[in-house]
Amino acid sequence: MEMYEDADELIPDDDLFAPVGVRPEEVDSIKRKSQTYLQDALRRFKQNKAAVSGMLLIVALFLLSFFGPFMVKYGYNSTDLAVANQDPSAEHWFGTDELGRDMWARVWTGGRISILIGIIAAFLQGSIGIILGSIAGFVGGKVDNFIMRVVEFLMAFPYLVWVTLLMMITGSGILPMILALTLTGWLSMARLVRGQILSLKNEDYVLAAVSLGSEGKRIIRKHMIPNMMGVIIVNMTFAIPGAIFSEAFLSFIGIGIKSPETSWGLLVSMGMKQIYTYPLRLFLPSILISLTMLSLQLIGDGLRDALDPKLRR
Repeated sequence: MEMYEDADELIPDDDLFAPVGVRPEEVDSIKRKSQTYLQDALRRFKQNKAAVSGMLLIVALFLLSFFGPFMVKYGYNSTDLAVANQDPSAEHWFGTDELGRDMWARVWTGGRISILIGIIAAFLQGSIGIILGSIAGFVGGKVDNFIMRVVEFLMAFPYLVWVTLLMMITGSGILPMILALTLTGWLSMARLVRGQILSLKNEDYVLAAVSLGSEGKRIIRKHMIPNMMGVIIVNMTFAIPGAIFSEAFLSFIGIGIKSPETSWGLLVSMGMKQIYTYPLRLFLPSILISLTMLSLQLIGDGLRDALDPKLRR
């Protein structure tokens, strides 16, 4: 290996290098406006055509669920045996059922209930999971062991088994269903948040906050949760279709929403009994459940890609 005795020999001649310079006409094309994390995530989300399609679809379903029943003059529970079992017409857009109730009003009223149950249950599940997962991951020790053993015990049985048992105890209705879905649906969020907390505990900004004497709950609220908000949002987005499906299943087997109230799951259950004579009564709520779950899944995938800095291009 050739050794250099003089350090000046390591410095290349200026003749070997020439500044490239900047062409004034290219400045605007090269320059890029600085963006915050949320602005960049929104930009990447809008570039995902599938996610945008899912967003437009879910907005349309939301609007129809909340305003659709007001587009007709019939209430969702108004009976008129003189017009029972009618096919779709200009008077009754989705036809009528065996009691003469307008199916358009019943379908979209049922969608309102199903979507509200899904959103509220997912929010409460996420809140409980975030709190317990943060405590388990940050405190550690016996507290962590106790919470995780409870989570593992509850996860040893299928989710719908616990929900069904709770519904049989608390009874049917909207509030008992939300309670049952909440008490059994926080497990995955708790495990996810605990793992994130354990990975963030050794970060410099957390150690600095601990050294300065900040309380644990303040460190979790101000430093840890904001840094894992992307993961939390994506998980809650995926939890909403799960809660909607659970509501549909429970109403389908007869322990969820009961008539004269309505929901998509109850309409599917009633449509099953008339599938050979009036198949539209089964297909309408089934298709709407499928479209809602599909759109939320697409939005969840889009958010996951948009909020992950590793996927930035």
